[in-house]
Amino acid sequence: MKILAFEQLGYRHFNSDYSQKYDSVTTMPYKKLVDNKLMHQDHMHYLDEMMHAARSGFDGLAMTEHEQASYDVLPNPNLQMSALAYNTQREGLDVGLACVGRSLAKSREPLRIAAEYSVLDQISAGRLIAGFPVGLSYDVNRNNGIPPIETRARYYENLSLIKKAWEADDVFSWNGKFGKYPEVNVWPRPFQKKPPVWAPAIGNPNTLAGIIDNDDAFLYLSWFGPKLTGQRVFDRYWDMAEERGKDRNPYRLAFVQGVFVGETDAEAHREYGPHVEFGYRSGLGSIPMQSLGLPGYVDIKGVEFILKDPGDFGIVPKMRTIEYKELVEQQCAIVGDADTVTQQLEEMIKNFGIGHLVIMVQIGSMPHSLVMKNIDLLSQRVLPKLRGIWEDKQWENHWWPSGALR
Repeated sequence: MKILAFEQLGYRHFNSDYSQKYDSVTTMPYKKLVDNKLMHQDHMHYLDEMMHAARSGFDGLAMTEHEQASYDVLPNPNLQMSALAYNTQREGLDVGLACVGRSLAKSREPLRIAAEYSVLDQISAGRLIAGFPVGLSYDVNRNNGIPPIETRARYYENLSLIKKAWEADDVFSWNGKFGKYPEVNVWPRPFQKKPPVWAPAIGNPNTLAGIIDNDDAFLYLSWFGPKLTGQRVFDRYWDMAEERGKDRNPYRLAFVQGVFVGETDAEAHREYGPHVEFGYRSGLGSIPMQSLGLPGYVDIKGVEFILKDPGDFGIVPKMRTIEYKELVEQQCAIVGDADTVTQQLEEMIKNFGIGHLVIMVQIGSMPHSLVMKNIDLLSQRVLPKLRGIWEDKQWENHWWPSGALR
């Protein structure tokens, strides 16, 4: 079992009602709301927390990419990941480094992404996990001006180009629909012969088919409510994988889950509850539904699937006003003492068949001291009880970087 620490780099100092004053957290005026000294502090705390997780025994570190959004100010996560790659390498911390976001559908420079990922893999001596999400509609289509109807085609073309740029022995030309390159010759190449690819998705059958056929790992997020969406999405994935001749190797899956640990259940709910509720309401919950799926962003088969059964969206329609109690009931966040969270995680891991657990250790307005406490309790009291879950099955993990020895 591989367990990674994950955070989004959000601004942690808004008033509790700020998201109600603006239509979307992607269109709020930065200069009216942000103290730059506190933004600097959040960046430094973010890196300190990630390094603390690496030193405390997590197997890997993970981050995402979002532009023009207050809940995750990581327009290029390679910048932060390069700092972590250098520092973990110097300290001999052989953790995996999962950049689970470089959104390929919006990129007009896919070869730059290929080269930047290669640099990260070189600095870290082969510890990169290359994440390639399609990207959220507001980011791809509004922030970056990509016509929604081109979203999927651009994604698959850029993914194919990057993989070929890494693997080709010689210079080649590329004559794609969206990108045309007389000479492709990426320097440097990755340290690994073939960096593992993780593809974040919400469960659209067409997207899952592409992930399975490419033999990439499927990364799913708990934000929609695992009790509502988890079983249906993972059952769909495993059924499709079996139809395509793939085994049920749990390392094909990665799962992002918010986990917040206290000394007792009561303490955990008291300390983490307000931050969890605020994080959901002011993050994805404060992005209008129409901005998550502009017309054309989802292909026709995906639209047909959603119209027949919109259940994959779980709590999303009411996320802006959702209460903490329901977030815990639906396991959007697992909160409690070490025994409580371990029991829920073990059940979830076994039911869904998860080989990579990506634990969100910070959310919303949660302060630095509480994040550090959460990391300590997780690493000391929870991780040791989960690591051996798949040991007796002897599965080989083809989706873990060769240089990450934990």
